[in-house]
Amino acid sequence: MKIKNYKGTFSYLCDIGKIRNSNEDRVKGIVNSYNNVLLVVADGMGGHKKGEFASTEVVEFLKKEFKKKNRFASFFDAHFWLCSTVKKINKNIFNYQDNNEEYRGMGSTICVALIYKRRLLVLNAGDSRCYILKNGKLEQITEDQTYVRYLLNSGQINEKEALTHPKRHYLTNAIGLFPTFSYDLNVYEYHGESLFLCSDGLYNNVSFQDIEANLKSENSVDEKVNALVNLANFNGGNDNISCILWESLNDQN
Repeated sequence: MKIKNYKGTFSYLCDIGKIRNSNEDRVKGIVNSYNNVLLVVADGMGGHKKGEFASTEVVEFLKKEFKKKNRFASFFDAHFWLCSTVKKINKNIFNYQDNNEEYRGMGSTICVALIYKRRLLVLNAGDSRCYILKNGKLEQITEDQTYVRYLLNSGQINEKEALTHPKRHYLTNAIGLFPTFSYDLNVYEYHGESLFLCSDGLYNNVSFQDIEANLKSENSVDEKVNALVNLANFNGGNDNISCILWESLNDQN
C-alpha cells in the first residue's frame, strides 16, 4: 500500500552555548492535521536585538502561515506556499529595518524542510544546514552560502584550509538584507528518512562522524538532540546551538 502521508516524531533544542550573552538562534517543528511536516532553523545576524528579531520573525511567521494554511491541494500548492511565504518574511524584515534605524543590517539564515506526501522540499539561505539519514549514511543536502564555500567551489582553497580560514563565518546570503530574496530550493523523493537541521553552532563543534553516529543510535529523538547539544557545548560551545531531528514512524520503502 502506498504511503501518502508520513507520521513521525521530532525533537528540537535551542541553546545559548558557552560564550554568547544572548541567543539569536530559533528553531521549530510543526505537523499539521494532514501530517505535512515543517522543520525550520534560523540563525540571526546583526547583533543581539537585531539578530533575535530577524530569526524570530522567520520562525514565527512560518509557524503562523503553516497553521493558517492547514492543508495543501497539491505538491505545486506546497511549493508555491513555501516560496511565497519566505518572500513575505524577507519583505517584513527588510521593511522593518528600513523604518527603524537601530535595526539596520539585520538578517538571518533560514533552513526549512517541508514534507508533503512523498516529496521533500528543502529551502535554505546562509549556512544553517539540513542533513538526511538515508540507507544508514548521513548526507548534507544543503550547501553553505558562505565566502569559504565560494573559495572551495572555485578551487582557490582546499577542505583543510577551509576549516581554519579567517573568513569562514562570512555569509554570502541571508534573509532580510535586501528587498528581493534569493535562495536555494531543492526537491527530493521522500521515503521516510530521518532529517536533521542545525545551525553552525552545532556542526562547527561536533564532527560529521559524531553527528552520524548519534543519529544512527537506538536512542530516542529527545536523547539524540540532547546529546548533540551537550557535545557541542563540551567541545567549546562558542556560538548559539540549535537543531531539530525528525524521524518517520513509517517503513522506508
